[in-house]
Amino acid sequence: MKEMGLNAFRLSISWPRILPHGRLRGGVNEEGIRYYNDLINELLANGLKPFVTLFHWDTPQSLEEAYGGFLSSKIVTDFRDYADVCFRAFGDRVKHWITLNEPWTYSMGGYDRGSLAPGRCSPWVANCTGGDSATEPYIVAHNLLLAHAAAVKCYKTNYRASQKGSIGITLVSHWFLPSSRSTSNGYAAQRAVDFMYGWFMDPLVHGDYPLTMRSYIGDRLPRFTQKQSQIVKGSFHFIGLNYYTTYYATDAGMPNSVNVSYSTDSRSNLSGIRNGIPIGPQAASRWLFVYPRGIRDVLMYTKTRYNDPVVYITENGISEFNNDTLTLHQALQDPLRIDFYHGHLSNVQEAIRAGARVKGYFAWSLLDNFEWVDGYTVRFGINYVDYKNGLKRYRKQSSYWFEKFLEAH
Repeated sequence: MKEMGLNAFRLSISWPRILPHGRLRGGVNEEGIRYYNDLINELLANGLKPFVTLFHWDTPQSLEEAYGGFLSSKIVTDFRDYADVCFRAFGDRVKHWITLNEPWTYSMGGYDRGSLAPGRCSPWVANCTGGDSATEPYIVAHNLLLAHAAAVKCYKTNYRASQKGSIGITLVSHWFLPSSRSTSNGYAAQRAVDFMYGWFMDPLVHGDYPLTMRSYIGDRLPRFTQKQSQIVKGSFHFIGLNYYTTYYATDAGMPNSVNVSYSTDSRSNLSGIRNGIPIGPQAASRWLFVYPRGIRDVLMYTKTRYNDPVVYITENGISEFNNDTLTLHQALQDPLRIDFYHGHLSNVQEAIRAGARVKGYFAWSLLDNFEWVDGYTVRFGINYVDYKNGLKRYRKQSSYWFEKFLEAH
């Protein structure tokens, strides 16, 4: 990272690595504290600011077994306590905290589709061992927001004055375009934004869920008490934004009244392809279509809809297939990734020129990684990891492009 000229690094702390039993009364793992102290100190020694995420979906198993993890409001106190341990241990050096990474993905993937841990969904959605796709995603998202707000309140009350840092949350949002000029498809695109981005941004900025969600979901959508609404509203110094792709939205009409789920509630059919033509080149990840303009659209929407917050782009990147037939030299050539970053950074620049308060940008990802359900079949890194030979690392063409880009600007 130092060789490339980077000046910040986003990392995650593992909750069960700090609190093996998830709770304070189970004891703090001092070896885990020491591990992150060493990492943070090494980053700072090399001129890299640590941007630290507290939760990237690794709920302690003991809390899953005790009360169902984020299905229970009990987790709010336990998450606040975990955050408190981190603020106390690392906050003298960490000045940028992120409470949660992509609560939308965690709620949707883990409790609507069952594709991510803990793999819960309705029986008709997938072969899950339990769950209810019509209610659990909303309960989990609600508790995630309350846990986030509790951690932010703890930081602001007990640490910010002395540590002089800032705290926010990272949300993911695609952008959505109507599949045609019809009014119904225009509304479908807006609903898609509300059900993905507004689901979290509206409570954070306005203190409650979007009206579209209230009217379409009804009593299945939890309600904030007045006190909870006040705590959640304004509970950030900045917003982290992960952007990857844009989809077309088509009005789906009235959903099936029997098989109800989060995925059907927005009444929007989403696709990266219209009339057989993709909205942009498709990456190795099937869900990712390259559409650089979308990052500018999301940023400008955030500025106008949500009171112009400070924003950090906390993820933006593209995957390629892990092709074992390529030589190492061939695998290090990634012109598609260079085009991706050039196009997206240009659109970020346009948003800044139009007044968006973007203060930083993190590429996803520094290294090839184990990409959730895709495992090692795709590569997101700007640096190559040789999985067969001791995890040796080699700089890709895009890594050198980034270095030159940073030198020039």
